[in-house]
Amino acid sequence: MAKAASPGADLGKKGMASRIWCVLDSNGEPVTLDMDKAAVMHRAGIHARDLRILDPLLSYPSTILGRERAIVLNLEHIKAIITAEEVLLRNPTNEHVIPIVEELRRRLPLQTLENGAEVTPFEFRALEVALEAICSFLDARTTELETSAYPALDELTSKISSRNLDRVRKLKSGMTRLISRVQKVVRDELEQLLDDDDDMAELFLTRKAGSSTLTPALLSNFPASPVLGSKLSAVSRTKSLASTHGSDDDVEEVEMLLECYFMQVDGTLNKLNTLREYIDDTEDYINIQLDNHRNQLIQLELVLNAATLAMALYSLVAGIFGMNIPYPWNDDHAYLFKWVVVAGCMLCVGLFSIVMAYARHKGLVGT
Repeated sequence: MAKAASPGADLGKKGMASRIWCVLDSNGEPVTLDMDKAAVMHRAGIHARDLRILDPLLSYPSTILGRERAIVLNLEHIKAIITAEEVLLRNPTNEHVIPIVEELRRRLPLQTLENGAEVTPFEFRALEVALEAICSFLDARTTELETSAYPALDELTSKISSRNLDRVRKLKSGMTRLISRVQKVVRDELEQLLDDDDDMAELFLTRKAGSSTLTPALLSNFPASPVLGSKLSAVSRTKSLASTHGSDDDVEEVEMLLECYFMQVDGTLNKLNTLREYIDDTEDYINIQLDNHRNQLIQLELVLNAATLAMALYSLVAGIFGMNIPYPWNDDHAYLFKWVVVAGCMLCVGLFSIVMAYARHKGLVGT
């Protein structure tokens, strides 16, 4: 059962946002519906386990699944079901999903030529909008991270402090999470699709439905799609206008679409890896600086310990001669006091010099 969502519905309550779907038809007209699980399954013609993947309360990994009648898309904030006739988009009130709805409204209407032939299948136009949005979203997050990270790293290099270290630690944690999202969540999923021709063929819903609307000659004239209109046409112009069900040309056309966005995600990942290397180099530099400071403190401690040992020996001699104990050799030998002081000082200096020379010989202190 599906019904229009109430304008005053509280979407913030747990479980409510997961029921709100924006349905866009082939003309790009959006309709917000409140649909339960059974209604979505009936409308999209998918299995219950495929619908559960889109449940925001569950921790399913990102995926792009081609089914008999639909494509199940779960990438980052985009959770959608794409059929050959319409797009079901979950949680359309999300701030990151609203621009996608607007882009789908602009790109989904059928593009036709003078002979009235359709240029590209509906599911490819919708899939391209989703992939483009994901790539742009991740690239924007990467740019924001770079803008914050590089100045913070330079500041840490010039001044090592707890504040700067904590700032860089937080940036590194955010970078690690973003790399995981780009690498495992998006890049690996696209790579898995590109490695399996059968999985790519499953995305061709229009072809499976028996309507061959994507032809190489028409692809080159498609103005609304930056990938299908330029990337695919370069290969498609050299192919025959005739195509058959499940042909290798179909798979290659899907592959070109996925490969374009795979390259974009790979470029984003390369920028993150470059940032990670910069952070690692900065950490190595900071560790060298800290080791140097630590060594200086150890050297200072060694010098102070040597001085303490020498002064302790001098104090021992002074204490012995300073005791108020009657000894026969104290009589008429007052002149020996100054020689005891001088000899004690020389002994202390000599002991200190011996200790420091031994420490330099062992490399414990600098020359």
